[in-house]
Amino acid sequence: MSENTKIEWTDATWNPVHGCTKISPGCAHCYAETFSERFRGVPGHPFEFGFDLRLIPEKLEQPLRWRTPRMIFVNSMSDLFHRGVPTDYVERVARVMVMANWHTYQILTKRAERMHELLNSRLQEAANQPHIWWGVSVENQQHGLPRVDLLRDTPAQVRFLSIEPLIEDLGRISLRGINWVIVGGESGPKARPMKPEWVRSIRDQCHVAGVAFFFKQWGGVRKKMTGRSLDGRTYDEFPELAEVSIPAVATRQSVQRELVLA
Repeated sequence: MSENTKIEWTDATWNPVHGCTKISPGCAHCYAETFSERFRGVPGHPFEFGFDLRLIPEKLEQPLRWRTPRMIFVNSMSDLFHRGVPTDYVERVARVMVMANWHTYQILTKRAERMHELLNSRLQEAANQPHIWWGVSVENQQHGLPRVDLLRDTPAQVRFLSIEPLIEDLGRISLRGINWVIVGGESGPKARPMKPEWVRSIRDQCHVAGVAFFFKQWGGVRKKMTGRSLDGRTYDEFPELAEVSIPAVATRQSVQRELVLA
C-alpha cells in the first residue's frame, strides 16, 4: 500500500495489519475487502492473501521514517482492535505512536469493547496522548450508537466518530465528550442511499454542541459526480492539533533502535 491516500480527512495511511472480518451492516460493502480481494493469489503483492487477517511487522517502523508531520489513519485496511490481533502486537503499534509524536494518529474501530478494555489497561499511556485520536464507526442506531457510548467512557484526549456509511437517520446523538464527527455516504456499485436530512441533522447537532464537523462525501455509484458539498458549502472542520516539535535525526534513529530491541 502507498503511504499516500485520497481519504479527505487524513494525509497518509499506515497499515501494520491487513485484513478483517464483517461484524455489522456497515461492513456489507467494505471497500478494503473489495480492494484486497482483487489481488488474492498474486505472488509478492501486499494483498497476495486477499483480506485474510495478517500482521505486517515490517510496517511497524514506518511513521518513524516520515520526517514531515502527517495526519495518519492507522489501519485503513483493517481494524487494530480485531480479536485476531494479539494484544502484545497492539501494544507495539501504540508504542510507535507514542514515540513518533510529531504525527497525529487517527485510530478507527467497530470493536469499541476491546478498545475500551485496552485503553483502560495496557494502553493507558497511549490513551493520554493528545496527538493520538481514538474513534468508532457509526452506521445506524442499533450497532453504531452503543459504540459512541463506549467511546465516551474510554479515556482519550481526542474522541471522534466516523459516521460512514450513514445508512439511516440516527436521531438525537449525545455528543458529550466527542471532539470530531465525520459523515459520509456509501460509494460503489451497491451503495445504499443517504438522505440529506440525515446529514443536516448531524451537522446541526455538532454545531450546537461545539463539535468539529467534516462532511466527506455523498457517495453513490459515481461519488466524484455527487461531490461533498452540503447546502452550498464544504465542511472541513478538525479538532485542534497538538503542537509537537520534530526530534533531531539522531533522536529518531535512537527511537527506531529502541523499537527494534523491544
